[in-house]
Amino acid sequence: MFETVSYQRSHHNSSNLKSHTLSVIANLANMSQNNKNVNGASNHSFQPSRRLPTPGKATILAMGKAFPPQLVPQDCLVEGYIRDTNCQDLAIKEKLERLCKTTTVKTRYTVMSKEILEKYPELATEGTPTIRQRLEIANPAVVEMAKQASQACIKEWGRSTDEITHIVYVSSSEIRLPGGDLHLATELGLRCDIGRVMLYFLGCYGGVTGLRVAKDIAENNPGSRVLLTTSETTILGFRPPNNARPYDLVGAALFGDGAAAAIIGTEPIVGKESPFMELNFATQQFLPGTKNVIDGRLTEEGINFKLGRDLPEKIQDNIEEFCKKLIAKKGDQKGETKYNDLFWAVHPGGPAILNRLENTLKLQSDKLDCSRRALMDFGNVSSNTIFYVMEYMREELKNKKHGGEEWGLALAFGPGITFEGILLRSL
Repeated sequence: MFETVSYQRSHHNSSNLKSHTLSVIANLANMSQNNKNVNGASNHSFQPSRRLPTPGKATILAMGKAFPPQLVPQDCLVEGYIRDTNCQDLAIKEKLERLCKTTTVKTRYTVMSKEILEKYPELATEGTPTIRQRLEIANPAVVEMAKQASQACIKEWGRSTDEITHIVYVSSSEIRLPGGDLHLATELGLRCDIGRVMLYFLGCYGGVTGLRVAKDIAENNPGSRVLLTTSETTILGFRPPNNARPYDLVGAALFGDGAAAAIIGTEPIVGKESPFMELNFATQQFLPGTKNVIDGRLTEEGINFKLGRDLPEKIQDNIEEFCKKLIAKKGDQKGETKYNDLFWAVHPGGPAILNRLENTLKLQSDKLDCSRRALMDFGNVSSNTIFYVMEYMREELKNKKHGGEEWGLALAFGPGITFEGILLRSL
């Protein structure tokens, strides 16, 4: 399905697609002045921090990311998906074309490829039990992406893997015992006495949960260094379109694959570590009575999702109160801080959620630019996406006068409905 070369051959205007793809790749290569290719650590020349970290508070010391090799321009997705799933329903094709335009996604990366579909043709056959085959693909794929993202992060950090004391592993894309945390620790050659935590099947808020857990570990274990890794693939949810499962088309139009990593610790070592974001306060909240709004079930055919149409509305109705709780933790009990005084790193679950949040909080039009850029360049990559947003945010703040806004919020939403939030402080 997602083999880029075959998509290019099937496109009606190959010269336009080639131009578009080259433009996309150029934009990705330059997006944060990062790496020479898309996978890897940001190529930062750090300046001394303008702001000192708060003693005892966890900070992000480095980040990295990784992606599978298949780059899928959104313009090519419909023809490839319809062809590879042998769909003959013109109405479904037209609906998917509309969805692909409304998501605002331009490019995504995916594990799925022509070679995988040739080896496992049953993945494109309706009603076939394929959970074993899916896990044969997904389990090693997510660990490989997690390893590459971690290696890029460790390279940026600049210290030895022997100094990593804990690992927090986040994924909604693999199932096995022992879990990906052990496989990743082994692949990276980490110490056998490293403290490991697995966070499975949290969905889109998993990355911010990982930050909260890593923060708690770092702050309660002085001198510790926590490797947080997230890795996701859509393999478990890939299937032929069916009118009885309309959300499958949303998934096909919106979601992508990838991994991210971060090193978290307190009391950064001067001259050896370069903290750029302080995790000042973190909290989680679920909305009672909304557990069925996002519903995921693992079946013999993979994972099936149902998404309530009222999800954006539920988030809109509750987001302001949640944000006020976070902002109050910076000592603003009287509500003097204005929303536009902050920077915003919001998980881009989709354009409707971003638009409603922007309108509800009356944010300036540029406040969610980093979220929209991440959605455009990578799609919704579940737990990973918040780190792509934060990487864009890091570059944006560095380029602003006096380092830009000091305080900001990281937000993500997912099954529950669950809100995860962190009060951030830019260093």
